[in-house]
Amino acid sequence: MAFYIGVDGGGTKTEFALYDEKKQLIASVFGPGSNHENYEESFEKAASVIWEGLNRLVDEAKISLNDVKFTLMGLAGIDHSFQYDAMCEILRKYGLERFEIFNDGFIVVKAGSISGAAIGYNCGTGTCCNAVDSKGRMLQLAGLGDFSGDVGNGQWIAINTFKLVYDEVYLGLEKTLLTELLFKRFDLKNRESFLALLEKIEREQANELVMSLISIFFEAVNRFDKRALELVEVMAMRGAQLIAAHCSQLNFENDPVEVILSGSIHTKLPSQVYIQRLEEKTEQLAQREFKFIVLDKAPVYGCINWIMQSYND
Repeated sequence: MAFYIGVDGGGTKTEFALYDEKKQLIASVFGPGSNHENYEESFEKAASVIWEGLNRLVDEAKISLNDVKFTLMGLAGIDHSFQYDAMCEILRKYGLERFEIFNDGFIVVKAGSISGAAIGYNCGTGTCCNAVDSKGRMLQLAGLGDFSGDVGNGQWIAINTFKLVYDEVYLGLEKTLLTELLFKRFDLKNRESFLALLEKIEREQANELVMSLISIFFEAVNRFDKRALELVEVMAMRGAQLIAAHCSQLNFENDPVEVILSGSIHTKLPSQVYIQRLEEKTEQLAQREFKFIVLDKAPVYGCINWIMQSYND
């Protein structure tokens, strides 16, 4: 029996999955995030996370890494060739052989695409838009935060939701349902208690606050709050610009062009209002027909698909 490993390495967690030649999942384990940009020790620490996870995975399956025919990784933070080279060098020193590394945005394409040529638009902790075209050419857009104008991810939504409430309660600007929902969610009595929410950012409750702000935002969107819908327009336009840019720079031979939507904003907290505007604006900008697919598989599944397509000689 042949074994293959897929690795989906994000900023907060890394999934390691072992498959057989029929693409059946044999074992899986999770470890800490493996984005080198999040560690003071950079590539050294990220590589150690990956190496430890690989060994835990094969121990779980009671096999050896020598029994693994190929390993394919999608790693956040691998955006340029020097980052790729640095990570590969350290993993080879550990003793890893027969592997390939891509940015994690690309495995989304392989996980959700039917044709194998598609655009993946991810909005989760961060934002990125990656594509593989009909000739196998690859392009990554966004992923640099404010430097590449990233919007629509969880942090962006939380910050802008908080700002709109701040504008109403402290500046007396336009009213928004977001304020009512936020005050009710946290049982706030006045604007000072609203501002005190920021203390959570400096404590272990930061994630709780961010998730609450995201939830409140989508509730307001689905109830057609004007200010929330204005943010939706910004999100939809930027997403459409990224997707249309892939269409103009790459070659997608078939219509409709597949767009794989991934990340928690697209899969766990979706709003049909937002998704519809994204679809409409994308078709307007690109003048192409698109098929939007919400990813219903773990992104790591894209690794085994890719291995079978390109690395199973």
